[in-house]
Amino acid sequence: MPLTRSTDGPIIAPSILAADFSRLGEEVRAVEAAGADWLHVDVMDGHFVPNITIGPMVVKALKPHVKIPIDVHLMIAPVDPYLEAYREASADILSVHPESGPHLHRTLGRIRELGAQAGVVLNPGTPPDLVEEVIELVDLVLIMSVNPGFGGQKFIASQLRKIERVRAMIDAAGTGALIEVDGGVVASNAGACVDAGADALVAGTAVFGGGPSTYAAAIRALKDA
Repeated sequence: MPLTRSTDGPIIAPSILAADFSRLGEEVRAVEAAGADWLHVDVMDGHFVPNITIGPMVVKALKPHVKIPIDVHLMIAPVDPYLEAYREASADILSVHPESGPHLHRTLGRIRELGAQAGVVLNPGTPPDLVEEVIELVDLVLIMSVNPGFGGQKFIASQLRKIERVRAMIDAAGTGALIEVDGGVVASNAGACVDAGADALVAGTAVFGGGPSTYAAAIRALKDA
């Protein structure tokens, strides 16, 4: 099923990187009930980025707890050998970095063959022109507004220009691909991201930071911002 924009403000994808890992099932159920549109899963290998997080078994374990799409950001290299495992674990969206394998076109094509939505991730230092060469295979462009590897970093404002450039590229191609922004997103900069062309916002501490009683208000604040 193609990705679609939200009719209620931007898509909000809480990142479980900021959740309480001792009770992930409860946490993901709580954010879905609070109004989350997607569930964002940051996969890190300690090689491509300087941190290690979770594998496909955790994604598989989370799936029975939510009905919303599971949005998996693969910060691993090489990425190709793990596409099947994450798709089998019920990832709905698989996003990869151009730097994580030798053949981005082939990787995106394989993701689509597996029945998932295919995303390309642009680090702060990665030029957006790379997307143009594979635009027909892209369902999502994930623009990193921090350098990947850790949560809680400060938003890099220069990436707003990149959002604008990618938005123009997608609109010119007419593919309908969505733009997601990840890194330091809070209510005070969410509006600027959407104004620049973003459709979806990843938020970690901005959603999970206050505990379950605050999740609905935090998600609403991001949508209203």
